Amino acid sequence: MDVQERLDELAVLIEDAKAMPLSASCIVNRSQVLDLIEEIRQLLPESVMRADELLADREAVVQDGRREADRILERARGEADRMVDEHEVYLAAVAEAQALTHATVQETARMRKETDDYIDAKLATFEITLHKTLQTVDRGRERLRSQMYQELAPVGEAPSQDVFDGQSMDDEPFDAQAYDDRGYDDGRR
Repeated sequence: MDVQERLDELAVLIEDAKAMPLSASCIVNRSQVLDLIEEIRQLLPESVMRADELLADREAVVQDGRREADRILERARGEADRMVDEHEVYLAAVAEAQALTHATVQETARMRKETDDYIDAKLATFEITLHKTLQTVDRGRERLRSQMYQELAPVGEAPSQDVFDGQSMDDEPFDAQAYDDRGYDDGRR
């Protein structure tokens, strides 16, 4: 399976989770969600390796083009040297060598552009996949956080301004970085 399939599976798991009465929260199997997230983490390096392979392939194609261009140029030089004795033949050889050089440069540029376009398209697709993955993970984490905070709020009461107003109990501003993902103070203040 690929990253996108695992993300779809995670989304379905969260969407199909049993709803909590009188709230937008739901109950999800923590081990299933964590297993899916771990599988996604393991699949991402594979996607990154594929992108690295594409870059390596691009370099191999460019190097092959350069070798072919050098081979063609060397062959053209050898033929030109062989035909130096006759002036018209020499001029024709020079013109052909220049045409071959020009054609080779154009072909190499075309191949480089096609390779760059192909790699750019693959990297753009990879970027979109990573962006979607990060958005899905962020939404999942936000849902988990909102569930936790909703479970902590009294049922049937809207949170009042004095429940949480961005200030801590000792009148210091609330520092979200001081709390880990479960909402517990880890002592980093």
